[in-house]
Amino acid sequence: MFACSVGQNQQPPVRIGSDIVVGIPLSFTGNLVLESGMAKQGYDLWLDWVNGHEGGITIQGVKHRIRVLYEDDKSSPQLAGQLAEQMITTGKAQFLLGPYGAANTAAVAAVAEAHHLPLVSANGSATSIFSKGYHFVFGVQTPAARNLQAIFDLAATLNPKPVTVAMLAANDPFSVEVAKGATDYAPTKGFKVVFNQQYPSGSTNLTALLNQAKAAKPDIVLNSGHLLEALALNKAAKDLRFQAKIFAYSVGPTMPDFTQTLGQDSNYVFTGSQWTAQAKYTSQYYLTVPQYVAAYRKKFNTQLEPNYQVADATAAGIALEASIQHAASLVADKVRAALQGLDLQTFYGRIRFDTIGQNPFKPMFVEQIQAQRRQTVWPPEMASTAAQYPTPDWTTRSGVSAVAIPPATLPKTGVPIGRRG
Repeated sequence: MFACSVGQNQQPPVRIGSDIVVGIPLSFTGNLVLESGMAKQGYDLWLDWVNGHEGGITIQGVKHRIRVLYEDDKSSPQLAGQLAEQMITTGKAQFLLGPYGAANTAAVAAVAEAHHLPLVSANGSATSIFSKGYHFVFGVQTPAARNLQAIFDLAATLNPKPVTVAMLAANDPFSVEVAKGATDYAPTKGFKVVFNQQYPSGSTNLTALLNQAKAAKPDIVLNSGHLLEALALNKAAKDLRFQAKIFAYSVGPTMPDFTQTLGQDSNYVFTGSQWTAQAKYTSQYYLTVPQYVAAYRKKFNTQLEPNYQVADATAAGIALEASIQHAASLVADKVRAALQGLDLQTFYGRIRFDTIGQNPFKPMFVEQIQAQRRQTVWPPEMASTAAQYPTPDWTTRSGVSAVAIPPATLPKTGVPIGRRG
């Protein structure tokens, strides 16, 4: 009688099963350490949700917690691939979440595919990763080629409209794709590319190259690179008293270190962003945008807003979680099929994968630093404020002389100053 009563009025207790092991190579040292640190924050927020709030993932009445294997890939693609291999063969990882950076993600993707084990990439958006015919590799980010295209969508609405463009790009796979996507797109919106050069990834001596760009008198200066390069380029622009209507850099301005290092010199800089804390998305799964921002601030005891590298990682985690739930299985092929059919509306926007595993269904944002805080200025329906345009000259921005100072003696190109290792 007691057993019958329990069956009628209560759900049977959920059994606790083995942990689901997820491998994540990340850069805890090397030149990608700051960006990877943001990604780890995003993964840790997801772990709080899936293990804390949800108590794990329930599969056929059995609750499984997530156990993560973090290992330092030292910002090395080769090591990232080796660690992924070890996580699968020795650590018994059942799934992988991505490292930071296109090159590192590409190395891990090859390992995941070889083992027929699903990888959800958080911070590797280069199409070169996904164009190899892989079936087990998925990426939540908008493809890299679109990273800076929204800058031109915004610029086309400004008055007076800027016309000419200078592009400086690092030679890593992500930055090359971003630059090509931007320079191919610019003419379709009525802009003329008057300067387009690459430099070795990680360079911090960009003065000579920027001086060449200055001679072309561009209205828009674009940089496709990462934090160290964005800092170096902005400092060089000030030293050279390089005036342009728009300065826009990928990745760097989204990082807290950009404004903390440059102070008021960071103001007016634009950047393409995968996600912003002002995004007006309606979430069907996981937290809302305001709840996510609040969770970030509470966990990390900060008043800063999470940047897109944080959100990318959380989005990759919830994509994996939702796919395991939809598959109701830990079998790799079944979870892969669930990933292929996934279509979620989340705090991060729409997560849906095309036939090669990328997510072209989510728009890019444009942020601008105003009063040393990132503000969403594009697209209009998501904007928190209007763009400040044109960029004032350096005498107005920083109170410096209008005369350029001689370039400082710096290490040769390709040797970053103060690279963390």
